[in-house]
Amino acid sequence: QVQLVESGGGVVQAGGSLRLSCAASGRPLSNYALGWFRQAPGKEREFVVAITRTGGTTDHADSVKGRFTISRDNVKNMLYLQMNNLKPEDTAIYYCAAHGLYTTRVLTTVSQYNYWGQGTQVTVSS
Repeated sequence: QVQLVESGGGVVQAGGSLRLSCAASGRPLSNYALGWFRQAPGKEREFVVAITRTGGTTDHADSVKGRFTISRDNVKNMLYLQMNNLKPEDTAIYYCAAHGLYTTRVLTTVSQYNYWGQGTQVTVSS
């Protein structure tokens, strides 16, 4: 079982940048396909961006393409989300997630992930 802890959230003005980190413990992160999701008040949790076990393939929600970049460091057991040109509609709690079974695919739905962090708040002011 893997434990995930997010950090790096905060308050930023529109057009600014933030870098979220997700630290894993318990199992090597290289075992898992990973993703970032977010949940705004009153809305369902939604897919943001995901990456395969090796980092060779990524997928992004249309709303963040060209602005958000996911990366992973399997040696350091870390997952990252670089967010640029932030918009007020990006305001949400951001969660990192891991898929618990072997796969070479990039996974984009909430139900495909077994392990979740506690989330980190991102607030973008206009």
